[in-house]
Amino acid sequence: MELVLLVIPGCPNSGTAKELFDSALGLEGITNAVEVREITTQDQAERYDFHGSPSFSLDGTDLFASAAAPAVACRVYPTASGLAGQPGIDDLRRAIRAVLPAPAPNARA
Repeated sequence: MELVLLVIPGCPNSGTAKELFDSALGLEGITNAVEVREITTQDQAERYDFHGSPSFSLDGTDLFASAAAPAVACRVYPTASGLAGQPGIDDLRRAIRAVLPAPAPNARA
C-alpha cells in the first residue's frame, strides 16, 4: 500500500496534514509509513494529478477527487465549519475506507 502526502514548499498545512494523515490511518489500523512528496513544478503537478497542497493519496488515488486542473497551489476542503486547509479527521477516515478493498467474507464450509 502506497500512502503519499503531496505538498508544495511553504504550505502552512503540510506539517499538520502529515499528523492528520498518520492519525487517521492509525485509527483505521494502517501502520504503513506515509511518504511526503513535494511538488514544485507544473509538470510534477500534472504527472501526479495534483490538485493542491495538501493532497492525500492512497495507491495513487487522490482521496478527495477534484475536477480542478492540476496546479502548484494550496487546496481547501469543505468541513462542517466551512472551508479549511485540510479535511476533518472523520472525512479523511471515510475517504480512506472508501478506497480500501473490502475485506474478504469468511469462507465457511
